[in-house]
Amino acid sequence: MTETDKVTDGQVISMDYTLKVDGETVDSSEGQEPIEFIQGTGNIIPGLERELYGMAVGDSKDVVVSAEDGYGKVDDEAYMDVPRNQFPADIPMEVGTQLELHDREGHPMHARIEQVGEESVRLDFNHPLAGKELHFAVKIAGLRAATAEELDHGHVHSADHQHG
Repeated sequence: MTETDKVTDGQVISMDYTLKVDGETVDSSEGQEPIEFIQGTGNIIPGLERELYGMAVGDSKDVVVSAEDGYGKVDDEAYMDVPRNQFPADIPMEVGTQLELHDREGHPMHARIEQVGEESVRLDFNHPLAGKELHFAVKIAGLRAATAEELDHGHVHSADHQHG
C-alpha cells in the first residue's frame, strides 16, 4: 500500500456518510451517490476533514465532531428583528420556516424564523446545526488525485456536473 492509497491533501475523496444529531439522522448519502470533495481545501467541516487522513478505500469510521469543529457555536449576535410588514404575504409566519435572504451585495444568507410577534419577526441566522455535536459514520468509497483544474477551482468536477 502506498501513500496514494490513503487520504491525503489534494485528493478527491468519495465518501458515504450518515450524520446524526441528538440521536436522529439529519443527513445521509444512503441510497445516493457518495459525496465527493477535495481533501485539505475546507470543502467539508474541519473536524471531519481532520479525521479522514490516513484512511483507505473501504475503511469505515465513526467520528464525533464538537460544535467548535463543526458549524460553530450559536452566535448570540446572529439574530435580527424584522418588521412583520416587510415579509411577502406568501411566506408562512411560523417558527422554523427557512428563508433565503440576500445581503446588500446580493450574497445569499440563510435564516429561520425564531419567533413571531405582533409587530416583528425574529430571524436566526445561525446554521441550523450550530452548537450541536455531530456524529458521523463515514466510509471511504474512492480516492483519486485531483486534477490541476479541480485544485485551481477548489472543487470537484464530475462528468455530470460541469462547472463554468
